[in-house]
Amino acid sequence: MKYLSLLLIALLISSCCTKKQVVAEQENEIALIETPKPIVEEVVETQIPEPPKPPEPIKGYPEVFNHTRWNKLLQEYVTETGNVDYKSIKNNLSELVVYLDSLGENMPAEDWTKEDKLAFWINAYNAMTVDLIVRNYPVKSIKNIKDPWEKRYWQLGEKWYNLDEIEHQILRKMNEPRIHFAIVCASYSCPKLQNEAFTASNLEEQLTHATSEFLADTSKNEIAPDRIKISKIFKWFTKDFTENGSLINFINQYSTISISENVKISYKDYNWDLNE
Repeated sequence: MKYLSLLLIALLISSCCTKKQVVAEQENEIALIETPKPIVEEVVETQIPEPPKPPEPIKGYPEVFNHTRWNKLLQEYVTETGNVDYKSIKNNLSELVVYLDSLGENMPAEDWTKEDKLAFWINAYNAMTVDLIVRNYPVKSIKNIKDPWEKRYWQLGEKWYNLDEIEHQILRKMNEPRIHFAIVCASYSCPKLQNEAFTASNLEEQLTHATSEFLADTSKNEIAPDRIKISKIFKWFTKDFTENGSLINFINQYSTISISENVKISYKDYNWDLNE
């Protein structure tokens, strides 16, 4: 009986161990099934291409100097007929001052085209004329200002300029007689102040338009095939208009009326009243 009891105990112990072993083996198998193997991915380095370099700017075009601020001012305060609202400009002077300062900080360089230089100095002259009037406004005429064309109010670069110097020492020496219909003297008999800025890319068209428009204005010129009564501008600057032919040849290029070479010439009185 004693041996039978020992045998039963031994069988029970053996059975328990076997069950534990089976359970352990089953757990191992489950672990092997549930645990995913790590996926090893091949890392490929992506090379980001360098951005392309911007092209070298073309000298002269587009505009080497931006006249947008002056253009905006002209469109706001100058009518189609050339009347200028000097009072409003004086009350909103900051735009004109900033534009004049920008001229002084960006003087024409040697590599500028002739068109860029002409546009710069024409706009500069006109902006300075407007500034001259505004400084003395209200005034009935530019001639009521003492020595108006000799005032050195404007510093461009290292130098102080006046209107006389820009017109006679710079613009007239550029051999473009049509500048006389682009620059203004703030008077009714002067060419009108265009309500857009001159630009290098449009300069040829703008100068031609200003000249033709001036000649067609009967308040400034009376033209017939055999008789003309023209602006004193043609008398004051005859040399500029006759560099490549007679005065009549020059006028015929831009007038819709063909004038005889032997036409009788007289000159109109000049009205210096302010163009407002």
